[in-house]
Amino acid sequence: MANSQRSASRPSVDAKADAIPWTTISVVLTALFMAVLDSFIVVVADPSIVADLHASDSDVQWVLAGYQLSYAVFIITATRLADLYGRKRIFLLGVALFTLSSVACALSPNAGSLIAARVIQGLGAALMVPQVFAYVTVLVPAARRHSVYGVLGIVMGMATIGGQVIGGLLIGADLFGSGWRLVFWVNVPIGIAMFLLAVRHVPEKGSAATRKLDMPGVLVLSAALFLLVLPLIQGQQAGWPGWVWACFAGSAVAFGLFVVIERGLERRGGEPLVPLTLFGQRSFSLGIVLVLALYALIYSYYLALSVTLQQGLGMSALGAGLAYTPAAIAFFVFSMVASRIIPKYGRRVLEVGAIVLASGYLATGLLLVSGPRITPLLVIPTLVLQSVGGGLVITPALNTVLSRVRPESAGVASGVLSTAQQCGGALGVAVIGAVFFSSFHPAAVGRVAAAGHAFAVASFGTFGIAVVAGMVVFLLPKRPASQS
Repeated sequence: MANSQRSASRPSVDAKADAIPWTTISVVLTALFMAVLDSFIVVVADPSIVADLHASDSDVQWVLAGYQLSYAVFIITATRLADLYGRKRIFLLGVALFTLSSVACALSPNAGSLIAARVIQGLGAALMVPQVFAYVTVLVPAARRHSVYGVLGIVMGMATIGGQVIGGLLIGADLFGSGWRLVFWVNVPIGIAMFLLAVRHVPEKGSAATRKLDMPGVLVLSAALFLLVLPLIQGQQAGWPGWVWACFAGSAVAFGLFVVIERGLERRGGEPLVPLTLFGQRSFSLGIVLVLALYALIYSYYLALSVTLQQGLGMSALGAGLAYTPAAIAFFVFSMVASRIIPKYGRRVLEVGAIVLASGYLATGLLLVSGPRITPLLVIPTLVLQSVGGGLVITPALNTVLSRVRPESAGVASGVLSTAQQCGGALGVAVIGAVFFSSFHPAAVGRVAAAGHAFAVASFGTFGIAVVAGMVVFLLPKRPASQS
């Protein structure tokens, strides 16, 4: 009788151990959504900012670049601060900073103050985002983690694609005459709610093993990332002058010095900022390359599409946003599909997704060079095709990167992943942006024809990056970590 009672009670214990803490996960995923959204929503708002603040092209670029730069440079340091002082504390600090800086963005009287507020907002995002990945790795049982990574991938993808839609809707609504400022005001009530919910529902999860911050590593890595990301963001508009290439060379030297510092610290039994042993895991190192490639093509393509629709076709922010809607829906649906079938089919899901994604970019380029005049209805079907592939490959890619990482390394691994996303985005915008704008000559052939030609060239460029991503996919482990 006693044995039967113990047997009857065991499933409930196991069920509790295997439960996903959805309340906590939902709070941190909301922070992730807002951080990614604010990387893209400003792209749609750019024309309105120019008109209202009389901002120059350089000012507008820095509204986007300031956020990306501080975000990318401080992510890894934020992960170690969380290990030292507690993830909850650093997460709350990030939410507060992100929310307050959003108020400053919305109230900015000129371009300079808006840029400064965006830099601080990027710092807030850097403090929040790595904790999201770390909480998923630490709190969710390994056997259930693929489901949460599926939701996480959907959140990131919808923030990326949906940023165009949401930005267009908010600017088009023009509530109380707020115009572009509404894209920042919307963060405020959400940020306050996130903070209050996090205080109650997000647990403290630091790393007892981390005793001090590797300051030499922090300084050298921050310099390396700054020297890498700054020229990627500014190089194309500046015409690739000598200082850009000097920055790239300095970045390479700084990264080399960082490796030397970290290896020396590991040999002495210290606590490096980034344990280089992480990169000895095939799934992690290849996964980081895959994330770099995927975010390079996502960031750059949607920038090119936004310019094509608004500057080329003369569409409003609302009209441009609505043009993205079918693609956003397709991405959401197929991300859900991917999260459900990846445990059974493993790498084959990513393989199919990579092929469909690359086919979508190639189809867009071929369609536009075949002669038809570009219209939103012409490119929407191929945008949907891209989103089908993106949903199948982008969502599982995040699980691929982190699935074999030990819980004690979750924070720093998450920081490296987030840095790869930002660096990949900056790299893609630099390369494909240069290709797009060098092909965009409205004065010579008219805005519509020029936009169609430039977008075709950009589509072929992103097709090349998608092929690289596909090649990496075929080198990944065939099964998820829980099934290997």
